[in-house]
Amino acid sequence: MQDQWNHKIFEVTKQNFDALALEIFQYQLQHNAIYSEYVKALGISVENITSVDLIPFLPIRFFKSHPVQTTSFAPQLIFESSGTTGAQNSRHIIKDLSVYEESFRKGFELFYGQIEDWCVIGLLPSYLERQHSSLVYMVDNFIKQSNHSQSGFYLYEFDKLHMLLTDLENKKQKTLLIGVTYALLDFAEKFPIHLKNTVVMETGGMKGRRIEMIRPEVHKILKDAFQVPFIHSEYGMTELLTQAYSKGEGVFNCPPWMKVLVREDEDPLAVNKIGTGAVNVIDLANVYSCSFIATDDAGRVFGDESFEILGRMDGSDLRGCGLMVV
Repeated sequence: MQDQWNHKIFEVTKQNFDALALEIFQYQLQHNAIYSEYVKALGISVENITSVDLIPFLPIRFFKSHPVQTTSFAPQLIFESSGTTGAQNSRHIIKDLSVYEESFRKGFELFYGQIEDWCVIGLLPSYLERQHSSLVYMVDNFIKQSNHSQSGFYLYEFDKLHMLLTDLENKKQKTLLIGVTYALLDFAEKFPIHLKNTVVMETGGMKGRRIEMIRPEVHKILKDAFQVPFIHSEYGMTELLTQAYSKGEGVFNCPPWMKVLVREDEDPLAVNKIGTGAVNVIDLANVYSCSFIATDDAGRVFGDESFEILGRMDGSDLRGCGLMVV
């Protein structure tokens, strides 16, 4: 069944996305105790769920309070959110790391081409200082798959990073500089540099190191410091195994096995395919946890299925990777 799911998930198209989502919904309803109990508590007639916007979305906070897993298994790994001091972290129980690896590799290649063509620089100090980060796992895999001798992680060695980027620019090497927002801002202030061959990608997150800033303000500072036309962004979280990417202006696109919807404030079960509201994510790669997540983010979904994140919902917990608002 595992190979069957992998093939179905990563070969999905727009035409059969809804059918596969409904198939996975039925699978998780049968094999995920927490999700099944949640759906039953809503009093919904499951036989009437015939489209993705009718599927119940599990509130993301359940990843903090319960083991969210589909089927019974010994996990290969457990990813944990960074959270904030004193906060309870989310835990994503991973049955098969190859599903996550296939998701992030195929997702990246869909938007940016073969990872082997890139030198990958990870500026993720706060994530490197703790264990079980799904973001570090992904970037570490990118670094290894790039097969570039100068790929690697950087903590706070901004002078070394500046020299490295200068060298890579002189070589006209295509480079990905992916970093948590506050670290990119710190580096930009101390070592502004003209980047012609480097994609600068922020993953969000101030970690309490800086005052909160709106995304356009952050991007303007980084664009000015690095003299680049756009700042790219990654939208992901501990509870998901798929990432959406923005190549500029904070507008994200999903790979085929991921979809973003919005729910209404007054009626969280009322889900829309376009418009503004709280963000619901369908991540088919979450086949062994839960593929239907009601996040604490506010967002806007456009007619072409692209979306932007507008901030946090009122009353939601602050999260390590999404403290930045728009």
